[in-house]
Amino acid sequence: MIQIDGALADLRRLVGRYGTLDPDLAARYAHVPEEHQRPDDGGRGWDFGITLVPPPGDVPPVESAVLVLFGALDGQPAHFHASAVPEDLDLLLTQRSLSLRQHPGQVAFPGGRKDPEDADHVQCAVREAEEETGLDRDGVRVIGTLPPAPLTVSNHQVTPVLGWWDRPSDVFVVDEGEAARVFRVPVADLVDPANRITTSLTRGAAGNAQRFRSPGFLVADALVWGFTAIVIDRILDLLGWSQDWDRKRIVDITDWDASMPVPRTDLTG
Repeated sequence: MIQIDGALADLRRLVGRYGTLDPDLAARYAHVPEEHQRPDDGGRGWDFGITLVPPPGDVPPVESAVLVLFGALDGQPAHFHASAVPEDLDLLLTQRSLSLRQHPGQVAFPGGRKDPEDADHVQCAVREAEEETGLDRDGVRVIGTLPPAPLTVSNHQVTPVLGWWDRPSDVFVVDEGEAARVFRVPVADLVDPANRITTSLTRGAAGNAQRFRSPGFLVADALVWGFTAIVIDRILDLLGWSQDWDRKRIVDITDWDASMPVPRTDLTG
C-alpha cells in the first residue's frame, strides 16, 4: 500500500500531464524527466467516455470551479483495502440542499460559479469551499487545475481544482439553504468494486425520452452520481487507482431523489 506522500506525488503527476500545475509546484519539479511525471492513461486521456449534448441556443456556459480536495482528513480508516490507495486518504464532498433549483440533493464537490472578483478558477474554488464547508483555506495546498468539463444540464463549464489538505480543519454545513451535508469519504471505499454501480436516468416524455448513464458510488450512506461521479471515476482511472468493477450493475434512478433512502443494488435492472 502506498503512503500519503505517494498519493500526493500521483496527484501532482496527474495535473502535470493533463492540466496546469500551480506555478510554485511547476518550478519545483521542472527538473523531473517528463516520462517520470506521466501516468499511463491507455491512450484515453482526460476523456469522460460519454457524449454530452450541449443545450440548444447560443447562451455561453457559466464559468464555474470545484475544489477536489484530498488529504489525510481524519483517523477513520477505509472499510476497503487497496494496494494503490492509503487507508487514511479521504476526499471532501458536500450534499446539496433539497431546496435548490439546480441539482437538488446531489452529492458534489464544494464549488460554484466564478464571481467577477475571483482572479481565477483557483480563487473561485477555494472561496466557494470556504463558504460552503467552513474549511480554513490557509491549510489547503493547491496542486493545480484540470481542463474544464461541461455540465450541460445547467449550462456550466466547470474547472476542477485539485487540492491537498496540508492542515486539516473542521468542516460543517455553513448555510442549510445551500448544503444538507458536508462529509469526507475514504478514497479506498470509492475504489471498492462492491461500492460501484452504473446509474441510469431517463428524461423526457415517451417517444422523446433520453437516457443518461454515469458511473455511481454507494458510499457513506450517499449515492454519488452524475458529473461528480464522472470526474471521480476519471481521476481514479488516470491515477491507476481504480479496480475492475461491474459496469453492467445498473441502478435506475429515474424515480429516485435524495429525500429517499439510498438505492441499493437490489434495484438493479
